[in-house]
Amino acid sequence: MTRSSPEVPPRARERRRRAIALAAALIVIALGLALRFVGPGLGLPAGIVKYGGSILWATMVYMLLVALRPRSSRRQVGGLALAVAVLVEASRLIHTPWLDSFRLTLAGALLLGRIFSLWNIAAYAVGILMGIAIDRIALRSSSR
Repeated sequence: MTRSSPEVPPRARERRRRAIALAAALIVIALGLALRFVGPGLGLPAGIVKYGGSILWATMVYMLLVALRPRSSRRQVGGLALAVAVLVEASRLIHTPWLDSFRLTLAGALLLGRIFSLWNIAAYAVGILMGIAIDRIALRSSSR
């Protein structure tokens, strides 16, 4: 005979998923900043720093969207995260004085980046898949 666990109420499940996503986003942000600012000093190759940062950025976007939409499926959030990532990447093709000035700031470089690259979109897809995996594993282990 197997024991079945009691059903978790939907609101509790949403709160748990939101809390896990916010915690994961904070961890991913810390990892991304560490990679960006400490990685080069550790002798990490520029490609690891650049694309690792892009992967972590997309993971952060996924986690923040989960926090905003905890009822949405992973597929829905993943699609929305990919759309956000592609739009942000495409925005790098737009040049206005105020936007280019913002991109030259640290916040602008971290949030929007500076130069368009199709490789970034591939890195974003990897980051979103990583976010989906974290979401799935964290939710499964927290419901035990």
